[in-house]
Amino acid sequence: MKSHIKSIATATLALLVIYSAKEAVALPQKIDNSVTIAQSQPLTDTLIIPGERVGPITRTTTKRDLVKLFGASRVVDKTISGAEGIGSFAATQLKLDRGRSLLVVWSDKTRTKPLDVRNLGSAWKTREGIGVGTSLSQLRQKLGNFKLYGLGWDYGGTILLDSSKLSRYQGKLILRVDAATNASEKFPNDYQAVLGDTTFSSSNRHWKPLGITLTEIIVVLNPSQE
Repeated sequence: MKSHIKSIATATLALLVIYSAKEAVALPQKIDNSVTIAQSQPLTDTLIIPGERVGPITRTTTKRDLVKLFGASRVVDKTISGAEGIGSFAATQLKLDRGRSLLVVWSDKTRTKPLDVRNLGSAWKTREGIGVGTSLSQLRQKLGNFKLYGLGWDYGGTILLDSSKLSRYQGKLILRVDAATNASEKFPNDYQAVLGDTTFSSSNRHWKPLGITLTEIIVVLNPSQE
């Protein structure tokens, strides 16, 4: 990686992004019979508070808590692999409707301490109204002019929050954008102009025709100490 890129990305961002899931593999779900499972209630709290909670899921939520809150049938254990297939991490998929689904990634196999929450559906929003599907122009209204990584690599489309009005979320929230389907074919010159392991301004003219939207949110609850 180019040395000037390393100087822009903070150590926290570089550490957290490596946990990006490539594939999720379902594992047989084990239900703890000692848990009293309450009848699951409709999820109405879809607020993201970076570093604190995603709806009712907080820094201290456990797998057992998820079963109590949502019912065993909606909670499925998985493992996910890290970037480039390096490492594996325990995770639990929460299967809800209307854009409310999410994936909890745990700090270890005991599933008692959430590392982060990701794969968030479109119903989840920050206080600023940022959620999956938010357009680049809307992001600029909320974040100001910011920097982001070029497309087409492991960290592609990651917004550098420390260059934005929401720098207080650095290390607590990871936002990634991507181009619309077939944008690379419809606008090859613009697409090629924003590829690669370097940073670009959100005001760069080549973003405009690509239909850039927010495609991934990772809410960090307990940062890894490794």
